[in-house]
Amino acid sequence: MARKYSIIFAACLLLMILGICRASKVGVCYGRNADDLPTPDKAVQLIQMHNIKYVRIYDSNIQVLKAFANTGIELMIGIPNSDLLPFSQFQSNANTWLKNSILPYYPATKITYITVGAELTEAPNSTSTLVVPAMQNVLTALKKAGLHKKIKVSSTHSLGVLSRSFPPSAGAFNSSHAYFLKPMLEFLAENKSPFMIDLYPYYAYRDSSTNVSLDYALFEASSEVIDPNTGLLYTNMFDAQLDAINYALMALNFKTVNIMVTETGWPSKGSPKETAATPDNAQTYNTNLIRHVVNNTGTPAKPGGAVDVYVFSLFNENRKPGLASERNWGLFFPDQTSVYNLDFTGKGVVDMTGNTTGSNGTSWCIASASASEADLKNALSWACGSGNVDCSAIQPSQPCFEPDNLASHASYAFNSYYQQNGATDIACSFGGVGVRTNKNPSYDNCLYATTGGKKAIAGNATAASPSNSSSSSPQRSYQWTQHLLVAFPLFLLVPF
Repeated sequence: MARKYSIIFAACLLLMILGICRASKVGVCYGRNADDLPTPDKAVQLIQMHNIKYVRIYDSNIQVLKAFANTGIELMIGIPNSDLLPFSQFQSNANTWLKNSILPYYPATKITYITVGAELTEAPNSTSTLVVPAMQNVLTALKKAGLHKKIKVSSTHSLGVLSRSFPPSAGAFNSSHAYFLKPMLEFLAENKSPFMIDLYPYYAYRDSSTNVSLDYALFEASSEVIDPNTGLLYTNMFDAQLDAINYALMALNFKTVNIMVTETGWPSKGSPKETAATPDNAQTYNTNLIRHVVNNTGTPAKPGGAVDVYVFSLFNENRKPGLASERNWGLFFPDQTSVYNLDFTGKGVVDMTGNTTGSNGTSWCIASASASEADLKNALSWACGSGNVDCSAIQPSQPCFEPDNLASHASYAFNSYYQQNGATDIACSFGGVGVRTNKNPSYDNCLYATTGGKKAIAGNATAASPSNSSSSSPQRSYQWTQHLLVAFPLFLLVPF
């Protein structure tokens, strides 16, 4: 099996070099169902600092669209379920929305996807009947503007769209959804748009922990689950859930429709009964997920295949209803400090205990010589702002102002943040533009700090007024989690 995967990976690498096989992408969902979040421009600075290139939002808020202008970040925007009726009834409504809400900001704001409705299997049938007509009207509006090949139209789903998910090879769509699902799949195939799915191994584990092991949900299993129909071996629930969708699409002969995971993640805090909702588990899941995706591992049914994934969510959202976990999916607190360390590149080493790992000996953090001016500028702005670094030494007439160039100023700020935050690899990341060095970069009267400085204290971020528009994924129904691979019998676990 390992030899088979190695051959496939090597072939895909060659195809990527030739431009035929594409690499997987990792994005982040930017939900705003909270009243204590930083302003959109501050949030975008944070996103840039961590070198995140793909972001999903849940509406077309003007202030958010403006904040992403000229950043190069690819944006997925949403039309909420509450707007499906007017969008489905009249073409003029879709035309007006595109003219007023999208075209004034495009292409400075790089919009690549529009999601029409969200998780409609959890909504009343009357709502789901509106989604395909609304999608068609949005596509027609894009065609009139000449943007239908640059902006793809789709809709998101929960795993509740399936009637069966185990074994993965028996994955099948629920026939009760055929009235809207079949025309939607035809729409996606015709327009080369992805099938968008929200996958949450956390819910399957939480609701059936006697049948699903925590390690299996976290990509940490020391054993495999066998699909008895295909003999394929599954080492994690994410792949099993994804392949259930793959097989469901193949069963209806929609093999050419690609799958995009528009939400997945793990909460860092929950109610007393949600014992698996911890920072350690959230860090473990998302770290392993990102590595799995960026390595183009694919799934057992489609090894080496590219799958774009969006991690939910950028911030904790205090206005979300339900159990405590619903308000604690964020990678960052509203004050922009990290809930736990996470390497978005999938290449770094992260301490899974949640503690910072000190460096061996003395080291400093400086700006990479290969970093672009734009990336350095964004990282420097973040460090001296949200990163709470004292940047007075690089101001005019101060010891570290000369040489007056971006790389020198950024190096001083990067090192200050690095030393204040434990001198870890993560603290010197800055979205890939920071590098560690064992050579003291101090010069003349400009003295660079060394390990042992006080940790930065996060200041209060400027709060934005809560938006009245749809801001994040709807509260997830717990009814559909009852069938999420809970049928995985433990006797199918076999050792490596």
